[in-house]
Amino acid sequence: MTTTAPTRGRPPVERGTVRRAVLWPRLADTVVMLAFVLAAFLIYRPLWFNLSDGYLFFSGQDQNLWEWFFAVTAHKVLNFENPLTTTLQNHPDGVNLAANTAMLGLGIPLAPVTVLFGPTVTFALALTGGMAGTAVAWYWVLFRHLVDSRAGAAVGAAFCGFAPPIVSHGNAHPNFVALFLLPFVVLCLLTVVRGAPPVRGGVLLGLLVAWQLLLGKEPLLIAAVTMTVFALTHALMRPAHALALARPLGVALGTGAAVALVLVAVPLWWQFFGPQSYPGLEHGLRGNDLAAFPAFATESLAGTPDSAVPLSMNRTEENAFFGWPLLLVLAAVVAALWRVVSARALAVTALVLAWISMGAVLYLDGTPTAIPGIWLLLFDRPLFDSVLESRFAMGALVPVGILLAMATERVLRMRTRPDWRYAATIVWVSALAFALIPIAPTELRVTERDEAPAFFADGTWRTHVHDGSVVPVPPPDVGDADPLHWQTAAGMGFPLVEGYFVGPNRDGEGMYGAPRRPTSLLLERVAEDGGIPEITVDDRAAARRDLRYWNADLVVLPIGTERQHELRATVNALLDAPGRPVGDVWLWDVDALLER
Repeated sequence: MTTTAPTRGRPPVERGTVRRAVLWPRLADTVVMLAFVLAAFLIYRPLWFNLSDGYLFFSGQDQNLWEWFFAVTAHKVLNFENPLTTTLQNHPDGVNLAANTAMLGLGIPLAPVTVLFGPTVTFALALTGGMAGTAVAWYWVLFRHLVDSRAGAAVGAAFCGFAPPIVSHGNAHPNFVALFLLPFVVLCLLTVVRGAPPVRGGVLLGLLVAWQLLLGKEPLLIAAVTMTVFALTHALMRPAHALALARPLGVALGTGAAVALVLVAVPLWWQFFGPQSYPGLEHGLRGNDLAAFPAFATESLAGTPDSAVPLSMNRTEENAFFGWPLLLVLAAVVAALWRVVSARALAVTALVLAWISMGAVLYLDGTPTAIPGIWLLLFDRPLFDSVLESRFAMGALVPVGILLAMATERVLRMRTRPDWRYAATIVWVSALAFALIPIAPTELRVTERDEAPAFFADGTWRTHVHDGSVVPVPPPDVGDADPLHWQTAAGMGFPLVEGYFVGPNRDGEGMYGAPRRPTSLLLERVAEDGGIPEITVDDRAAARRDLRYWNADLVVLPIGTERQHELRATVNALLDAPGRPVGDVWLWDVDALLER
């Protein structure tokens, strides 16, 4: 075996040993990161294996919406158009994309993927890559800067990337899954605390914040609240230390804010003051039930199809399902680490974020209590007035993940007899299995999506649409956004009326979808309740006004639509003309009707 030349005062070292010392850490890190990528892929395996027709079972209309966001962004990039607004939906008023969760920070870089492979591939890639990337980012930050144990970093990162609330949002919300920048935001502040030049740290912080604003503003707000609570809690525990750090942190934060503002000033102006902007979006009381925290999420090993139903809004908003085994283990961890100031501050932060998420009044198993919530102080404040308060429970994920990482590190590096350390390791690994296996994610279910009508998919629409819009019967809305899929299948070649997005109502306040016009309300009632209404002269006049307002070219009803007979008869009566079948749709030529 070859050796290096002897050096003064040092014994010879084998080259093979040097190579292992250098490569083994990188190999171990690579294995952990690849495990995260594999885990994310397995969660989305059903979608990846059926990209042509697969639709995430619990996504509601959100998969249609997100695919539309990615498609319209790619369309804008391809045509060198302003990506902050579009009239392809809600024609002619349009949609303020900066005021929606369009995720331009991912949609623009992935525009080539969308153009080449379609928006479903981009959607799947954003979810899978976002989930894996978040876990990888937390592993990198935890191991290199917070804990001196790969195993501890892996445990904490796995929880931060694959916790039940993340997987729940993974059914439909890439902006709450792709959180891979937030660990580095934390790292920027941490390096300043540890003595790095605050201006340099602030510049990097500003770059990261600017990008995160284009990925998701709501997760950034929740992260900012989480870091603020931790900073204040830590400052109260160590006031002298806090005073010493006030100036460098202030410089870093001020520099970061200035850099971010310069980079995203135009998108922010467009969001709050541009066309189709709105000041806030009221959701009503949406706090987490206290009973949700020890319960199990739908998409976890211990969950059932009904385990989260009475305690959450829907399957994409299971924000507080930590599971009772994890809560028991966390209580033991906090008790064991209580003398560690950072651990104590992390525990308090997690509790405060959980309390915020419970809303204005605490509920226990559906019953209101007399205990007020912190949300009473926040619900009508700017920015907070557009956020679902239940989502603040996601701010507790990172403190919990770091606590698990710290506990793992301390057990594995106990300075005691080897047999005691071995026994402690067995006990701790068993506790982790007890806490984490029940909440481990299951693969997300996929159903078959109805194909877009061939009229749109094969390009037949081009001979019928000129410079106006298409009016589906009924027009798309929050409850039925399938026409957005027709539009993406047609290459975004025509605008749609109304739709699924967030925009201003007639009073200027935010709402989901467009303010409904008389004709769309009438058609929606027929689609929901059935029956052929008696059409009056006023109804016909309103229909013509609406079609002119929409600058409509076509009214389209796919053959085979539920309640097709009632809808077709209603449109025939409204337009005083029969529709004609063209391929797999019924068609009404609006230009000819309005001219007549």
